[in-house]
Amino acid sequence: MIRRATFFMFGLAVLVGAAAFGIRGNWPWARLSDVPMTRPVLVTSSFREVRDTLRRGENVSTLLRRQGITGLDLRALAGLLRFDPRKIQAGLIFSVRRDASTDSATHVEFRPSADQRLRFVRTANGWTGETIPIHWSTDTIVVSGEIRTNLYDALDRSVSDLTLDKNERTRLVYQLADVNAYTVDFSRDLQPGDPFGSVVERQVSEDGEVRFGRVLASRFTVGRKVFQAFSYPSPNGQDSYYDADGLALKRAFLMSPVDFRYISSGFSLSRFHPILGLFRKHEGIDFAAAAGSPVRAAGDGVVTVAGWSGGYGNLIEIQHRNGIVTRYGHLSKIGLGIHSGTRVTQGEEIGLVGMTGLATGPHLHYEFRVNGVARDPRSMHSEPGAPLPPSELAAFQHRLALLSELLGGPPPPVTPVTE
Repeated sequence: MIRRATFFMFGLAVLVGAAAFGIRGNWPWARLSDVPMTRPVLVTSSFREVRDTLRRGENVSTLLRRQGITGLDLRALAGLLRFDPRKIQAGLIFSVRRDASTDSATHVEFRPSADQRLRFVRTANGWTGETIPIHWSTDTIVVSGEIRTNLYDALDRSVSDLTLDKNERTRLVYQLADVNAYTVDFSRDLQPGDPFGSVVERQVSEDGEVRFGRVLASRFTVGRKVFQAFSYPSPNGQDSYYDADGLALKRAFLMSPVDFRYISSGFSLSRFHPILGLFRKHEGIDFAAAAGSPVRAAGDGVVTVAGWSGGYGNLIEIQHRNGIVTRYGHLSKIGLGIHSGTRVTQGEEIGLVGMTGLATGPHLHYEFRVNGVARDPRSMHSEPGAPLPPSELAAFQHRLALLSELLGGPPPPVTPVTE
């Protein structure tokens, strides 16, 4: 009881004392308001960034002069950093760092390619340069869908912009067509309802950009047939493509000699000619394509005709092995260096799509002749591709199992087709 009274009296004394100090404003310790305070320090950047865009018709030197940059030996830096200023295209953005006090340029940075940046830095001894690699990480994605109209439309429906933007989806279509160029004719084979799938490498840059890398595997079910392609590294480090049995997809002839293609007129023994106004044989295929589209040699051979040939317009004829001849008509231009006696390789560009001769619109007239007899090139099946060496089969089978699983397992059973 006595202890409680003592604590009570002590607390009361403290409160009374505090009240007295508060009334007089005379505190025995320094209050926060009495502590001297310094003014806040305003931090400003020592430089500012300016962006400029290389305009159409001007070169890098013009842009540097516009930014008031002097003393920079562009030719010497280009040699040091191994880039060609003449190949830098309009639209490229340059970042110029300027000293905040003098407004003089101290750094110039731009990105001439997807894989590197170039930086010019002003030092006491003049301008120097450095190359800064852009790091890309790689992952694997599976792209699948169903054909309604064409492969472009199918990929647009099944792949979002976050996965691959429109330009990269277009690149993927081209690559899929190239991989399967010996087995699938993308101009006529794909039909509504046909399923497809592909295993694709995707690359993401340190800046968050996304691009298509390469096709690892693909599967197209066309009607009652399944066409598969599996990548496997060649001795030269490049990917080659094989079917599930380890046979190379590459054949003696391409299924189609043009890109961006669709067939406007098929093989026929009697077709109405729109210019001549009569029915006549049409001993080939017309590939309707934009004027100027590249035309490729369907197979290795020797050019026997390269020039004007009546209704064919500008014509190229190539002699291949085993009595096979291919013809390419209505060309707007014959390729540089292509003339009688020129040896060409499969896939080599030999001319451009046009509408010379008896043609109502730009297209390629393509003929396939065997011992002088016109044959429908779509019905000609080349001999099987070369097999993998036995020493590579075990590694290929292991890779095949992994890629097949990503594609969704083994292909569905199909009814055998009698050729």
